[in-house]
Amino acid sequence: MRRTSFADMNCSIARALDLIGEWWTLLIVREAFLGCQRFGEFEARLGIAPNVLSQRLSRLVEGGILQVTATSQSGKALAYRLTDKGRDLHPVIVALAQWGDRHAAAPGGPPIQLVERATGMPIAPLTARSAVTDQPLRPRDVAVVAGPGASDADRARLSDLRAQELAQGRPMPAEPAPGT
Repeated sequence: MRRTSFADMNCSIARALDLIGEWWTLLIVREAFLGCQRFGEFEARLGIAPNVLSQRLSRLVEGGILQVTATSQSGKALAYRLTDKGRDLHPVIVALAQWGDRHAAAPGGPPIQLVERATGMPIAPLTARSAVTDQPLRPRDVAVVAGPGASDADRARLSDLRAQELAQGRPMPAEPAPGT
């Protein structure tokens, strides 16, 4: 079954999902964070079919999330390592693990815990925070406004949303000028 590509959608979430939205993909990235580098390691740890793993690794390399390097003179032994772009997925993996621990853990509880290396203490839950006060933000504390890449259709949709929010008495920030 061929999946739909979101690469041309004018939505950062859709475009990100085009790169990492297939379920094996984030599991491969998780294993890379856990030190997995070789094809056979990924295959053994994930129980994934070799053809599927090959496709997903290729896609992650094409997307700039993993880089592949030869680790033998013949070039037949390869290592897959996270790039800077791949390492930028760390908060995504942590947030997904924390959400899963809270809402989808096995009956015995989470199988692993994320702790700070220096202290051994569990890491704090990830949350959106205010850039001004550093206080946690709840969904109701966040507004959506047009960004620099917003299309006319996006701006119209967001204008309607803004009107609904204002009609319900929810404060909204000033709408940025187009192109800012």
